[in-house]
Amino acid sequence: MPGFRVIVIDDEKIVGQMIKVAMEPDGYVVETFLSAEPAFARLREEKFDVVITDLKMKGIDGMDVLRTIKTAYPEVKVIMVTAFASLDSAVEAMKSKVDGFFAKPVKIKELKECIQKLLSPTEPESA
Repeated sequence: MPGFRVIVIDDEKIVGQMIKVAMEPDGYVVETFLSAEPAFARLREEKFDVVITDLKMKGIDGMDVLRTIKTAYPEVKVIMVTAFASLDSAVEAMKSKVDGFFAKPVKIKELKECIQKLLSPTEPESA
């Protein structure tokens, strides 16, 4: 999926780096952030296709990231990853229109497949 732009927000630097290293050889442009504020600033500067966010972070958490992006940038797909996956957090994310939800450790192959489906032009809008 060459040229697609991805933001990763995770307070664990290794998670963002792992996703970046795994996706860039496939042509994705990946930028990583340790918190939401600088990622929001970057979104205001440039168009991105996908935001991958951790659920539990200090300050602005993943649910706030999800709601903010879905309000301000409804065309941007949001994928949530969390080490604290629970039915409640998954249901809350789904109600807030999350596009993907993964428990950590994230399987990169599954994450890539999810992104490819989300960005595929053949998918109907309501998928």
